[in-house]
Amino acid sequence: MTLAQRALERLQAWPDLMVGPASCGTGRALRSVRDEIVHFHSSRDVDLHLTHRAIQRFHYDLAGSSAIHLLPGSCWVTVHLDCEADIDLLLSLVSIALKAHQNPPADDVPRLAGCNFHRVTVLPRDAVAGG
Repeated sequence: MTLAQRALERLQAWPDLMVGPASCGTGRALRSVRDEIVHFHSSRDVDLHLTHRAIQRFHYDLAGSSAIHLLPGSCWVTVHLDCEADIDLLLSLVSIALKAHQNPPADDVPRLAGCNFHRVTVLPRDAVAGG
């Protein structure tokens, strides 16, 4: 079972999430009553729908993680799953996303529509570290 499959399996058990096809046309999605929250695009790459406010609030923490890839102007972040700790990180971020989507501010309009699929290239961590 891939890391993405393990994460999807764990998240499907959450009562606030429903599974279905991703609106971008690639992979599976988990959605709340209001919005799509997670897109599982491959065995390792997941797009997570945060609000701009949540991204701003956690920007330094997100930018400091080798598992997270931010795209300027997008309210989605890409999470690259390389290990079990990345699944735990994803689950924590999904919890933040669900809370952020409960009462999104009216001015929290994404500048880039849709998830980051085909907009983010994720390199393996060992390639980035030079080894």
